[in-house]
Amino acid sequence: MIDTNRINDLIGADAYGSDDEKIGSVEQVYLDDQTQEPTWVTIKTGLFGTSESFAPLKDASFDGNRVRVAYPKDMVKDAPRISSDGSITREEEASLYQYYGNETPAPSAPLYDQDADITGRTGRDDASHGYDTSGPNTDDAMTRSEEQLHVGTEKIETGRARLRKYIVTEQVTQTVPVSHEEITVTREPITDANIGDALAGGELTEEEHEVVLTGERVVTSKETVPVERVSLGTETVTEQQQVTADVSHEEIEVVDPQVDTDPSR
Repeated sequence: MIDTNRINDLIGADAYGSDDEKIGSVEQVYLDDQTQEPTWVTIKTGLFGTSESFAPLKDASFDGNRVRVAYPKDMVKDAPRISSDGSITREEEASLYQYYGNETPAPSAPLYDQDADITGRTGRDDASHGYDTSGPNTDDAMTRSEEQLHVGTEKIETGRARLRKYIVTEQVTQTVPVSHEEITVTREPITDANIGDALAGGELTEEEHEVVLTGERVVTSKETVPVERVSLGTETVTEQQQVTADVSHEEIEVVDPQVDTDPSR
């Protein structure tokens, strides 16, 4: 059971189902008129929070930010539609208990929302019934209330990014100097300096002389070397967004004042 001292903290809190799926936000809290214990909440659901669903607070928990009811999200969203006008009848409550599979309580006075007193007076919206403040048990003033807009943020997943490594093959062209030997023929006249070498082989002979030619050829080899490290990170970018919502408030005016201008009568 949720502490009755934290009832006001429930209003506007995020509501989650037993499957940890977010249902919506708490709009109203209904108290048992006999025990004043919180019994039901209405949860804003729908695409823009335009619908309200009743959910029991039995076995629910509240950590100050989130209300977690004991039923899954889809079950709460499909609950019987009952007007959240400040009170629910015993018949309406019985249909909710039957839907959620709980034992229907013994008949008693209707339940009222968290702004109601034991007379059933509510002060949530224009659809609430009026109440005569001129009775013997009331004071001489009205309470004017208004809605306050609370705007916050929640972190959701907006996308994913990943790194993928793949191989790309490309052609690389480089210019390499390559050397080789070519044959050259040198002729020199007979002189006193070389005549001895010229006559060493005889006067008329046949012979061959061989020279080995060499040259360079291009060879290639490859090696794999690391060139850089790449990693993914995130950075927070803050931007301004405008939020527009309808906020209601009460106005108090004097209606048809009846003043006796002749007190002597």
